[in-house]
Amino acid sequence: MTRILRERRDGVLLLRLNRPDKLNAIDAAMLGELCAALEEARVDDTVRVVVLTGNERAFSAGADIDGFAGVTVEELATSRSDLPQWDTIRRFPKPLIAAVSGYVFGGGLELALACDIIVAAQGARFAAPEIKIGLIPGAGGTQLLARRFGKYRAMELVLTGREFSAEEAERWGLVNLIVPAEEYLERALELAQQIAQYPPAAVRAAKAAIVTGLEMPLDAALRFERELFLRIFATPEAQEAIQRFLERRRAKQRAE
Repeated sequence: MTRILRERRDGVLLLRLNRPDKLNAIDAAMLGELCAALEEARVDDTVRVVVLTGNERAFSAGADIDGFAGVTVEELATSRSDLPQWDTIRRFPKPLIAAVSGYVFGGGLELALACDIIVAAQGARFAAPEIKIGLIPGAGGTQLLARRFGKYRAMELVLTGREFSAEEAERWGLVNLIVPAEEYLERALELAQQIAQYPPAAVRAAKAAIVTGLEMPLDAALRFERELFLRIFATPEAQEAIQRFLERRRAKQRAE
């Protein structure tokens, strides 16, 4: 069965996790298909924004624990390491929007954390529950939660494994929007289509400035932002957009 379903909508690529019988548990095949889809989207100029979703019952309940059976530490560290795939997701250069509902647990939470914007259905539940089976998050959970929430909230969530609601996630700055369950995907697609209408070079530069800048000291990040600004300022798309803005303003002034 195909693990990732694809659908195109006017500059937006919708990717749907497709293991409904397993609550969209993430296995090697799913990660592989997701990364392949993102790699194709990266070089496809007709794709400007990607929306990643699951289904109403579960965005993803986490890693498929069955896949750990019989696997050695050496294999997890080498031949069966999934770090390159997670890096591919986190470093995807175009906007990546998560539309989540139901369970957003473990690896599912880490997948949402790898996205740039999160739209959640009312009733969505989040958790980093790995501690309950004697593990810790291994695909970015500890680091990304600490960067989003700060040390103390991340410590609480990782050390207790407790669930938290979409409302808590929004209050803490993880979720951008909470919408009724029947609307969460369409709202995410509307947001994606709004972003997709803007010049793609500027959109990618804006994402790069924020994502890369967060990994830099402030002075270096400010210089990096200015470099990107100058690069985008020189593009024909930016110059044409500036000219259109000035012409509209002059026309409005003449009309007044």
